[in-house]
Amino acid sequence: MPETETLTGARELIDDLVGDRAAEWDRAGLIPDDVLRTLATRGLLCAGVPDTFGGLGTSSAANGEFTAYVGSRCSSLRSVMTSQGMAAWTIQRLGSPRQHAEYLPQLAGGKLAAVAFSEAEAGSDLSAMTTTIEPDGDTVTVRGQKVWTTAAHYADMIVVVGRYGSGAAAVVVPASAPGVTVSRVPQPSGCRAAGHADVRLDDVRLPASAVLGGGQPLMLLVTTALAYGRISVAWGCVGILRACLDAAREHARTRKQFGKPLAGHQLVGRHLANLLTAEQIATRVCEHASRCWDDGSPEMVVATVLAKQVGALQAAQGAAAAVQVLGSAAAHEGHVVERAYRDAKLMELIEGSTEICQLILADHAVSMPGL
Repeated sequence: MPETETLTGARELIDDLVGDRAAEWDRAGLIPDDVLRTLATRGLLCAGVPDTFGGLGTSSAANGEFTAYVGSRCSSLRSVMTSQGMAAWTIQRLGSPRQHAEYLPQLAGGKLAAVAFSEAEAGSDLSAMTTTIEPDGDTVTVRGQKVWTTAAHYADMIVVVGRYGSGAAAVVVPASAPGVTVSRVPQPSGCRAAGHADVRLDDVRLPASAVLGGGQPLMLLVTTALAYGRISVAWGCVGILRACLDAAREHARTRKQFGKPLAGHQLVGRHLANLLTAEQIATRVCEHASRCWDDGSPEMVVATVLAKQVGALQAAQGAAAAVQVLGSAAAHEGHVVERAYRDAKLMELIEGSTEICQLILADHAVSMPGL
């Protein structure tokens, strides 16, 4: 089946599953298990997994537009989708053919996954990471504590990044393994139902075959995994902007002040124009980044960072503009724009903060040849 047809049906499924329940999930801090399992079983949480492993094998461009659609309905659900896709991508890039055959069909067929990077003293500075993966014959022992691991509350398996000898590795840890403790992050400000959790690893013993890409430089390994997360978040920001634009223009059309619709007031019109501009800018940089992915372009890494940086910035500013247009109507907890305002700010922090992205882009600017 063509990917456009597959994902058109997927949009209809998202409409059926989410409906008007996103606000309820946000308040409860929980997405129902049946919703996640339905999407996972159909391969929609990691649609880029090749069809040889039971996935849909979609392009980055098609998966990106689907990600934006999910993000326009529920950023928490999109966050779980990002985590699942990042786990699958990390396994694809770092794993052996045997590991591909073992793990990818599980992720495309119903199992849920998270990826654990951050630590209390190693947020943006991942060189300060202290989690260790210690080999011992045909087993390894994993020790450490990860924080703010998106979707860990729901996960069947957690891809944990840690130090491995003089380098680094990622290891696939069953969430049910002895020594694994998953503790929910209480009342996060954004993406409240995304299953953010801290993960404690106390002498977790696993077969050595669970290790992916052992002995690689830490930053190379992290950059590999984060690349997928960044482009997924960027497309999710497009979704946030589209939701805000829809809500703001509908309100501006129907709400009257001083005898005419809000949209007829120039200062309100300015916000709508800025929202439309933000959505178009974010969409175009994401389209460019996805083309780079699909073409295998050497510009892929920088294009992905640019998409994440621009998308998050535009989403935060656009959501603020939407709040201004709706006024008190957007002050109700759970309103689509109220949720977008909180969720968009979180996008400026995750998968490389705005400042980290700026540093990467600045280094690229310095190294570029003259235009």
